[in-house]
Amino acid sequence: MKYMDYAATTPPHPEVARTIADIMSLHYGNPSSLHILGEQSEQLLKKAREVCAGALQVRPAEIVFTSGATESNNAAIKGAALQFMNRGKHLITTEIEHPSVYECCKQLESLGWEVTYLPVDERGQVTPEQVCAAVRSDTVLVSVMHVNNEVGSIEPVEEIGRRLKQEHPRVLFHVDGVQGFGKVSLSLQDSGIDLYSLSAHKLRGPKGIGLLYIREGIKLLPLLAGGGQEAARRSGTENIPYIVGMAKALRLANEGQRELAERLRRLQAALIRGISDLPKLMLNSTPQGAPHIIHFSYPGMKAEAMLHMLEEEGFLVSTKSACSSKKSEPSRVLLAMGRSMEEASTGIRISLGEEHTEQDIEQFLAALRKAVARMEDLKGRG
Repeated sequence: MKYMDYAATTPPHPEVARTIADIMSLHYGNPSSLHILGEQSEQLLKKAREVCAGALQVRPAEIVFTSGATESNNAAIKGAALQFMNRGKHLITTEIEHPSVYECCKQLESLGWEVTYLPVDERGQVTPEQVCAAVRSDTVLVSVMHVNNEVGSIEPVEEIGRRLKQEHPRVLFHVDGVQGFGKVSLSLQDSGIDLYSLSAHKLRGPKGIGLLYIREGIKLLPLLAGGGQEAARRSGTENIPYIVGMAKALRLANEGQRELAERLRRLQAALIRGISDLPKLMLNSTPQGAPHIIHFSYPGMKAEAMLHMLEEEGFLVSTKSACSSKKSEPSRVLLAMGRSMEEASTGIRISLGEEHTEQDIEQFLAALRKAVARMEDLKGRG
């Protein structure tokens, strides 16, 4: 069985898994404890923070460990909204954000905030001009993802950040970087990004751990009150084994980014050519998107049927974002890109990683052609 759903989650790197197991066995002290086991855990925490900061090229004090990207996104958006209510109650995001951003904004709307959801073009992109034009005197924060998790579109977050800092310096800029890190280069220091979210399990690290970069000098209202861990920005005993595992995963992803991106780009190009040769299918991803995501629709057919046919042939893919795949409604992302209800209801996402080869792509395309032929035959009989 060939796993081709890396955008949903990734298999843990063997080195990461071994590190986590070792630390769980040997370094179980609470880093807040004063005895030697606590001090050892505190040193591991400090080193992991330095490694993560090095991978992002930021200061260690700007890294806050969380339970994953959902918490990081909520901490950034709600933390800013609550902290700066005196400035205003207006937020800006896009129509294609991950549910952990989109639903967070919807929740704030129900509590009295106003949110502008920017439309995207047919490629799934917004422009810096759109963002800046939407800013008002009461705007507190802008949140735009780096790479869309369904179709792989890359948003111009560096240019958006620079424009915001020039034209609206008081407005905070948050970026959900989950699908971008390790595949698409980004400089936090040079882009005007104030807040940046990551999740380890998208980078061959463990599930249940992530981080939030908070630019020095920015204060957010903490969502979790308690013992004051993480410099009082996120209370709760730190998960040392997973934090160290994430640090190793980030370092490995950062070191191998260029080579991996180049290889994935070649595989992506082969997939796009093969899918384009099947007239029944409609591509939703472009060659200019992130190198690991390829998305297409099959109008007139059920996406779940295609998914299970491909699974029978030995390939595991998804119908849309893993966080939304069990919901029956059409893809919100595809609808925002101007696709029809039918097209938005029949999407298939292929997402690649380190394990995939040219032979895998050839075999997948053969399986895809077979599945399309079977479904067309069933359609004819019906």
